[in-house]
Amino acid sequence: MTEQPEAGRTDRLPLNRERVVQAALQLVHDGGLPALSMRRLGAELDVEAMALYRHVNGREDLLEAMVSHLTSRLERSPDTELGPDFGWQGYLQWLAHAVRDVAFEHPEVFPLVATRHPAAPWLRPPLRSLEVVEEFLVALTSRGFTDDQAVAAYRAFTSFLVGHLLLAVAQMGVSITEETIDEGEASASNSTTTLVEFPNVARLADKLSEDRSGEEFESALEDLLDRIDRTVSQ
Repeated sequence: MTEQPEAGRTDRLPLNRERVVQAALQLVHDGGLPALSMRRLGAELDVEAMALYRHVNGREDLLEAMVSHLTSRLERSPDTELGPDFGWQGYLQWLAHAVRDVAFEHPEVFPLVATRHPAAPWLRPPLRSLEVVEEFLVALTSRGFTDDQAVAAYRAFTSFLVGHLLLAVAQMGVSITEETIDEGEASASNSTTTLVEFPNVARLADKLSEDRSGEEFESALEDLLDRIDRTVSQ
């Protein structure tokens, strides 16, 4: 079913999920997350708010679609140039800058990417895409990392990105409040996503879902103190 054009209007583009998501991103970019409502989004697209529900299942689904749209940019395309002999460092540098670009281009939306409840325990913000996590694990294990080393790198890398980039967007004046980041729990159906197409995530799911936040905090703090000590000892 498609939306019927108003009398005298023949130039309206067909409404679809992609247009709804793009309009929502622009609305949040211009006015912040509090500006996003189905009624206001419908007005931006020149349709009744009810017409949006043919393409998104409410605000929660819309927020998840916005996050998915942005994280899809973190998937490395075949033509992404990292050099003929790039190592794991080159891949992580490329990925870190890709996440940073998303944060700086969409600062009002990045808190959603960085803090919304993940769809599954083996997905850590801001790398919320199975495709991205699978590529991450392959990039490291194919370059000599053991499973445990790859998982540890994944944890450290995601913590680094969230910490630095949330602080960066906060310094831009973006409000990071409970209202901004707590829009309800992820859909229960998301947690049952099949992992058949992501063999490395499936193989390491138990390791990826372990809660080692305390250990990670202490390790990161120790590294920070060591760097400071080296600076003042020079």
